Amino acid sequence: MPLDAIRSVYTVASDMDLMQAFYAEALELPLAFRDRDQWCQFKAGQLAFALSSPSEAATGARGSVVVFGATDMAAIAKRIERLGGRHLSSRDMGSHGSVATFADPENNLFQIHVRQGA
Repeated sequence: MPLDAIRSVYTVASDMDLMQAFYAEALELPLAFRDRDQWCQFKAGQLAFALSSPSEAATGARGSVVVFGATDMAAIAKRIERLGGRHLSSRDMGSHGSVATFADPENNLFQIHVRQGA
């Protein structure tokens, strides 16, 4: 049986309060639920994006690279940097749009993708 969907993506976080505040404000992700300092899950369109404590994560897991879709790169980049994230690089992908790579306050990488014409 083939896979039917991506259910969720998570990033390992050591400071759950810091990371929840960062992703909630920088990317305006609505909180779905939080289980103390073990797990913090956001709604990201039809997918779930979560923060996992090291103890809840897969053994040896470190970071992730999640690609979030957006329409206004400039506004999001300003919020990210104001909240302690860093812009690392940008790439024009022609008819596929553009993607920018950022690091969150714990140096986990994530990307913002804007489709051409968005």
